Amino acid sequence: MDNASTWDELWQELHHQGDVGEASYAAVPHLVRIHQATHSLDWNLYALASTIEIDRHRKTNPPLPDWLAKSYHEAWVTLLELAIDDLKLVNDDISTQALLGAIAIGKGMLKFGDVISTFTDDELLEILEQYCSWTELYNEHA
Repeated sequence: MDNASTWDELWQELHHQGDVGEASYAAVPHLVRIHQATHSLDWNLYALASTIEIDRHRKTNPPLPDWLAKSYHEAWVTLLELAIDDLKLVNDDISTQALLGAIAIGKGMLKFGDVISTFTDDELLEILEQYCSWTELYNEHA
């Protein structure tokens, strides 16, 4: 099985239309440990972990169980450190976006992490236009 199909399967099994559960939470420490051991930089790790953490706070999803809380939170401490280090190595937009979202979430800024992780450039421009006339104030390529 190649990396792309592995990540596709993980996304499908651990996150489905905003639904996450104990298996999703339990997977995060293992995914972080695997990344730490192999250090195969892939934006999917950061995006999936961020998505799970964001959706963990939905009222429709189960809370983080007590038996898992310590390892889950420790994984996020490690993930934050890895993301900061990995940010120095990436040059593509999707990886940068996934890493910055994970960093914001790892620093306890869930709402900012959600925006960074979720919105496309076009969606962000629409929001900026609505609130601060972005195209009137800034160059297009800013």
